[in-house]
Amino acid sequence: MDLLTTLGRTLGFSFAAGVNLYATVAIMGLASRYQWVALPEQFRIFDNNWIIGAALAMYVVEFVADKIPWVDSVWDAVHTVIRPAGAALIAVASIGHARPDVQAAAALAGAALASSSHFAKAGTRVAANTSPEPFSNWILSLSEDGFVIALGVLALTHPIAAAVIVIAGVAVILASASWLWKKLKNRRKRRR
Repeated sequence: MDLLTTLGRTLGFSFAAGVNLYATVAIMGLASRYQWVALPEQFRIFDNNWIIGAALAMYVVEFVADKIPWVDSVWDAVHTVIRPAGAALIAVASIGHARPDVQAAAALAGAALASSSHFAKAGTRVAANTSPEPFSNWILSLSEDGFVIALGVLALTHPIAAAVIVIAGVAVILASASWLWKKLKNRRKRRR
């Protein structure tokens, strides 16, 4: 059961970090600090005043940036490297002491999961920015924040359920990407 719990938390936190890295780190740090759930020792790395404070401060900056059309897309572009790298570090930290090859695999999996959720978020935001009204950005941003917080809490309290949600999320992302790719291919063929 410990392996499934670790896997669920790693998947949940990595996927959430692709949407909002700072909220994810803040949840992990606060959960460790205030012992919301019994966490393994490796999560104490996030229980640091500087890490929690920086994560909360950056979350506030991202909270504001995400509400402004096109600023959110610039913010997402800057975070194309930051979120997957952060998720890789979260994945390595969440597995604890492990062989180097296991740590490398965890880092790659964490970065890949964060990349998938990051590109889904960023792509959705670019599409929403074509709308002339600002409300779609606000709704998307608040939904994303709610999703990250809910997935983070679920990863803490019910890691296996978090893993199921992440797997379903990746399936939806892959299906959507496949559908979009086919649509773009068909459009290109019609133009010729």
